[in-house]
This record gives sequence, C-alpha cells and structure tokens, in this order.
Amino acid sequence: MSRDNNWQINSIWAVILDEAKNIISQQGDMTDFVKSTILNHEDFKSVLSWRLASKLSSSELKDKILSEIAFNSYNKNTDLIENAYMDLLAVRERDPACSRYIEPVLYFKGFQAIQAYRLGNYLYMKGNKDLALFLQMRASEVFGVDIHPKAKIGRSIMIDHAHSIVIGETAVVGNNVSMLHSVTLGGTGKDKGDRHPKIGDGVLIGAGASVLGNISIGRCSKVASGSVVLADVPEFKTVAGVPAKVVGPSGCDQPSVQMDHKLS
Repeated sequence: MSRDNNWQINSIWAVILDEAKNIISQQGDMTDFVKSTILNHEDFKSVLSWRLASKLSSSELKDKILSEIAFNSYNKNTDLIENAYMDLLAVRERDPACSRYIEPVLYFKGFQAIQAYRLGNYLYMKGNKDLALFLQMRASEVFGVDIHPKAKIGRSIMIDHAHSIVIGETAVVGNNVSMLHSVTLGGTGKDKGDRHPKIGDGVLIGAGASVLGNISIGRCSKVASGSVVLADVPEFKTVAGVPAKVVGPSGCDQPSVQMDHKLS
C-alpha cells in the first residue's frame, strides 16, 4: 500500500468515526448499533470483518469464526482493505443517495456484497474453495447478489441498489465500473471454459441489462438499461436494444463516474 493511499485511508477512517459519533448524538436509539458496528473497533479492518460476519454468519458458521477469518485475510493481504476503500470512495462520489462514508458500510448491500466477493475471491485463490463458495451462497441469500468467487473484479466498483446482480465464474470486470440492479454477466449455455463477459474500465451498465457470453465491452462504453448484449462492444460507444446495437458514442470519458443513463 502506497504512502498516499495509506494517508487517504486514514483520513476516511477518521471521517467515518466522526460520522458515527454524530449519529449517536442526534439519534440516541442508534447508539448500541453504531457502537457495535463502528466505535467498538480500532480500525477499518476490524469494522469490515465484523460487519461481513454479522451479515453472512449463520448457524452453520458462527459470526466469531467468520470475523476471525476475514480479519486474518485482511492482515495477510492489504489490497483487500485498499480495494474496499476505493469501492467506498466510488459509492460516495457516484451515488446521489449517499451523503456520508458511513452509509455504505452500515446499510448499502451493493458495497457489502462486493466486499463479501473480495473476501471469497481471496480465499478461493488461496485454495479454500468451499469456504469461498459458502460465502457466495450466503451473500446470494442475504444480499440477493450472486458473484462467483473465481470472477475477476477490479477496484472502484459501484453497484447501485444491487438487487439480483449475477456475475459468472469466468467474468472479468475492470476498474471504475458502475452497474445498476438486475445486471447479469452470464454465459449463453452449458459450455464450460471461458464463457463469461469481459467488462472494460470505466463502463456503465444500466438496470436490467444482460451481457452474455465470452464477449468484450470496450472501456468507457455504456450499456443501456434492459439491453441484451451478445456481441463485442467497441470502446466509447453506447449500445441499446434486444439484441443490443451501437446507437452512438458514450458521450463522456468516464460513463461509470458520470452515471448519465440518457442515450446520446
């Protein structure tokens, strides 16, 4: 982790602590919840470990065990925490409904589901396949988001609302990608092997869009809501329709940041 990134992470953590204290001062009935999730922990690693454990644990895998697994993973791979902060920044900057950094941590299932995926992906790549698949199962049950732990997802990801997101095993999602609810990055049949989409950096995928098969969505492109994409999409283009076709330029350098869903 670079010195600049470490400074930024510490700055955001300080803001989250202030936001937690403000909640308690303004809404006393939230005191126990905010203390148990934020203020009783010494750093963001501990907060995220406990938050995921409290959401994903079950009678089959207790929260204390799951929290220890997450915390140990974060200590071994600091990229997990750095990526979580980058995702948090993405949500704060792109979601107009997000007014504080603490909100995704406490309440937004899109952010929480991505962190569950990141933990599961780390465990999967370390050979702990069954625990990773358990986390995938629980994330699907709890958040309504089904991301295979073997998928490859970059940083600065924002999934707004997040209900009914499906990302398949061999899918690749670049950096700075935004997507809305009910997006599917899926296959086209029962073929094995590399069968899922490759999403470039800076792409915006609208609500209810399906991108199917081993195809590429060029960087900084835009997929209109409700579209079914079955063929490669060039860079900096907007596609729409069933099946989707190019209808114009994407209209800006970073559609995922602008979050403008209008067709150019």
